[in-house]
Amino acid sequence: MRLVFAGTPEVALPSLEALTASRHEVVAVLTRPPAPAGRGRAPRPSAVHVRADEMGLPVFTPSSLRDPDALAPLADLAPDCCPVVAYGALLPPAALAIPAHGWINLHFSLLPRWRGAAPVQHAIRAGDTETGSTTFRIDEGLDTGPILFQETTRIGDRETSGELLERMAGSGAALLVATLDALEDGTLVARPQADKGITLAPRIEVDDARIDWLQPAAHVDGLIRASTPAPGAWTMRADSRVRLAPVEVTDTTDLAPGEIRAGKREVLVGTGSTAVRLGEVIAQGKRAMSAADWARGVRLQPGEAFA
Repeated sequence: MRLVFAGTPEVALPSLEALTASRHEVVAVLTRPPAPAGRGRAPRPSAVHVRADEMGLPVFTPSSLRDPDALAPLADLAPDCCPVVAYGALLPPAALAIPAHGWINLHFSLLPRWRGAAPVQHAIRAGDTETGSTTFRIDEGLDTGPILFQETTRIGDRETSGELLERMAGSGAALLVATLDALEDGTLVARPQADKGITLAPRIEVDDARIDWLQPAAHVDGLIRASTPAPGAWTMRADSRVRLAPVEVTDTTDLAPGEIRAGKREVLVGTGSTAVRLGEVIAQGKRAMSAADWARGVRLQPGEAFA
């Protein structure tokens, strides 16, 4: 089949590479326009844009697919299907009508659980022990289209959202290729999503990643892993923001929520249940360092607490 691939961030790269190595023909790539990045906030092309250029593929970066002029080049390519991985924009009806076999999305959850932009982060944050990938045909709703293929995976006890997403991006690429193979072979059977068990996974913003030390240790652990690497879990020490890498739940119970206890080799912080042992700490304007080194540098006072 003739394919136009739609994707933007690094997580979409395994699928782009798998499709170009498949029996199908990727004739062009659709991605989001360059966006400000880095300290200088200079516009940078997306990870998919960069890789597509390296592959010699035509790249389209419309700011909106609601503009008929933006759709004309896509329609001229006459794609049989448009596979999508984290493209980052909703598709209007006029765009959905272009490919003969529709737009097939690879989504990193077991739909209908965790519809939205941040399914992996929300799965970890909610304490799910397993998740998975789904391919489905896009319709006008938010991740509401009929399911094609699904596969399940366990969430590791210590796995961050970045680690899990990287792992699922690889296995999901194979799932997407298998879906398109079955579509071309005429063996694909779509089934509607269940109308029960629907949960939403909106983008996690910086304010959402603030740690509430009154919550149990398992909740704190999940929030931090879900927010790693982005947007980064954080807390306050006096007037300074402190970012925390993943922690370890302990059985220590004699610390108040947020109370910090620094030893020679470890730093414990109280929660609403048991304490957690800090991993790396990133103080405002500083590099990442071990919690013990951070504690020695800031000269913690007895009874000091995060807020």
